[in-house]
Parts: sequence; C-alpha cells; structure tokens
Amino acid sequence: MRSRAASRSLDIEVRSAGVSTVDGMPISANALEALRRKQIDHRGASRMLAEQAVGWADLILTMTSAHKRGLLGRFPNAIDKTHTLLEYAVPDSSVLHDLNELERLYTEWHMKQALGQQMPEEDRKRMIELEKKIPSFDIADPFGGPLPLYESCAAEIEQAVDRLLDKLADDRPGLR
Repeated sequence: MRSRAASRSLDIEVRSAGVSTVDGMPISANALEALRRKQIDHRGASRMLAEQAVGWADLILTMTSAHKRGLLGRFPNAIDKTHTLLEYAVPDSSVLHDLNELERLYTEWHMKQALGQQMPEEDRKRMIELEKKIPSFDIADPFGGPLPLYESCAAEIEQAVDRLLDKLADDRPGLR
C-alpha cells in the first residue's frame, strides 16, 4: 500500500498489526514467496494490535468480518473507523446502512455480554436477518495453505488496495 500510494502522490501513513497473533512471529514461507513474486520486500515480524495503534489510526482495515468483530470487541470506540478492506474499498451503497446497523448491534451485544446482560430477542433476530442479507466482505485467510492460495489472496488484496487508493484520492481532490 505504501508504494502504491506514493506512486499516486498520496501522503498516507500505513501500519500493520494483527488481531490474532503475538509479537515477533515470523512471516510464513509462502507469504514471503508471494510477496517476493510481486517484488514487495518484507522485513519484520508480526505485531499484536495495541490500544495505542487504535488511537493513532484514522482508518482501520481488517481482512475479515471476524477480525473486525474481534477488534471491536476489544476496542468498541473504534467502530466509526473500522471496516473490512473490501467493504471500505468496494462499497455497495445498498448495503452500507445494513452494515452500520449490524455493527451497532454487535457492539451493543458485546457490551451487554461484558455487563452480564442478555441481548433482546428482537435484536438477536435482526442480527441474523442482516447477516443473511449482507454479502461477504472477507478476504480468505491463506494461513497454512499452498503457495497458489497465498498468491490468490495477494492478488485480491492488491485489487482492493487499488480501489481503496482510488477512493482516498477521490476524497482528497488534487492528490491523485
């Protein structure tokens, strides 16, 4: 994302962290090879998402809805700036309202769980209805899979990043 943004003269700062990792884990061999084949130099290790990074970010993008829900369970105040990459980069205006409602319901559910309260049955039914209605905005997790799966995932991320950068450029006239 950094190099693609720079090639478009978009001044953005990018950080990466995981919701299901521990600090210091090395990148998998297949992930490293998929990046190498795209001429992306990767150095470093995993980093667990921390409160400081959530506070720093203007926008938080996850690969899956489950990652997003896990993040919001830990950092509910991040709801307005947290999206899956695909829902943010490739928005379908017909589902944005439903997504916002579903995320609000999930956040309320997590808060009620933390307080030992029950979710009202009508809210539970509405969550199920919305989940059936909303298309998947998940990018498949290739973890542990073969190299072609990592390459497919990398291509999907690359396309979404290009759409994301188009959107950011459109939101900031003159920065294309």
